[in-house]
Amino acid sequence: MAETEPAAEATAVNELSFEQALRELETVVARLESGEATLEDSISLYARGAELRAHCETKLKAAEARVAEITQGSDGAVSARTVDIP
Repeated sequence: MAETEPAAEATAVNELSFEQALRELETVVARLESGEATLEDSISLYARGAELRAHCETKLKAAEARVAEITQGSDGAVSARTVDIP
């Protein structure tokens, strides 16, 4: 029987905020590092962790792009333009 948390598995990774995904990724890493998960659970945890890592990376890249769009005009005024990142 799998030890993976059903609530975590039920939530699609792309529906998680960066913070939620990072917390779940930290939990996955801790479970893998504990060595207490079965081989099957470890494989499932690793796959979920890979999805979470990719999701966090995408969110970070989007945030970096938004920050890069913040500009300072000649009058010193700071403006920002929203960038749509898929």
